[in-house]
Amino acid sequence: MILLIEKRPTQAYINLDALAFNFHSAKKFIGQNVKVMAVVKADAYGHGVAACARRLEAEGVDWFGVAIPEEGVDLRQAGIQCPILCLGSCWPGQEKLLIEHNLTPVIFDLKTAEILNRYAARHNKTLDIHVKIDTGMGRVGWRFEDAANFAEKLKQFKNLKVTGMLTHFASAENPNESEFTNLQIERFNASCDIFRSAGHDPEWLDLANSPGAIRHPASRGDMVRLGGALYGLIDDILTPNTDRPELRPVLSLSSHIAHIKNIPSGETLGYGRTFTTQRESLIALLPIGYADGYPRGLSNVGKASVKNHIVPVVGRISMDWTLLDVSDVPNIETGDEVFLIGGSIKASDLAREIGTIGYEITCGISPRVPRFYRP
Repeated sequence: MILLIEKRPTQAYINLDALAFNFHSAKKFIGQNVKVMAVVKADAYGHGVAACARRLEAEGVDWFGVAIPEEGVDLRQAGIQCPILCLGSCWPGQEKLLIEHNLTPVIFDLKTAEILNRYAARHNKTLDIHVKIDTGMGRVGWRFEDAANFAEKLKQFKNLKVTGMLTHFASAENPNESEFTNLQIERFNASCDIFRSAGHDPEWLDLANSPGAIRHPASRGDMVRLGGALYGLIDDILTPNTDRPELRPVLSLSSHIAHIKNIPSGETLGYGRTFTTQRESLIALLPIGYADGYPRGLSNVGKASVKNHIVPVVGRISMDWTLLDVSDVPNIETGDEVFLIGGSIKASDLAREIGTIGYEITCGISPRVPRFYRP
């Protein structure tokens, strides 16, 4: 097969219809009356933020969640009009970005609140903020035990308005941790009551990530934050017997065979000579490596799909190349397409081999891998 292409034949395909299907399927499962924030941080989990956000906005998503203000600016420059929440708050000096691009920051410390209030007052603005409460994650967030103190101190900032409150679950996906998740829900609800008693009037109560929204109806509040579920990446997060919405994979990753060679039995392959052929073998060279986000940890344990056959990765994955044993694939040719993710191979399958989750796999696909969108 002669492959006529202008660029190195390694690419990711993003199925936007699958993305839209997942949004509506999850919304139906969770409840049509619950608002949805689509979490599109980290380039939409590696799927390409601009195209994914435009499609989700067209499908009726209510909010977008990003990690940092720079990601929010990217969304605005892509034409996104929906409210955008900066889940990781902001850094000193980013006040202008928030106001110019109509971004809502999450606040969990007084210093940031003071800086934002001063800037907003100077420009005669009132800035909406969402307050994050740490109910047991032990990460960012004002500790729930001190919610009354935080609520009272925020009242001094006349140019800030608390329009939302949120928390984050530590282990909502684990049925053995349901008692702790319920405790987090109780702590959050109590904190919201404290804020209301102090005179704040949050409109948005936002507790649940994807596993929380699916497993814990009491956590759905006014709005849920869907990340992995939107991209069909929840199968290695939830336990197998968990009732869940139907979700479809959104991303596939493929390349094309650049070269095929016969290797005698007893020869070693790749850096470190970590694989020795046990027979005369047909070895295909694939122009993808760890610089593209195909993890080096998959050396000698990864699998790929070519011509409806599952074939093993052999030898150590290098920066730009991966070797496959295609000895058992009939009529294999240079130029044949190979799927590293897609069909019967999921991101979660790769993740399982190296002790991680599918989120990390798709987030790790590097910018030098072009994304193509269907439809």
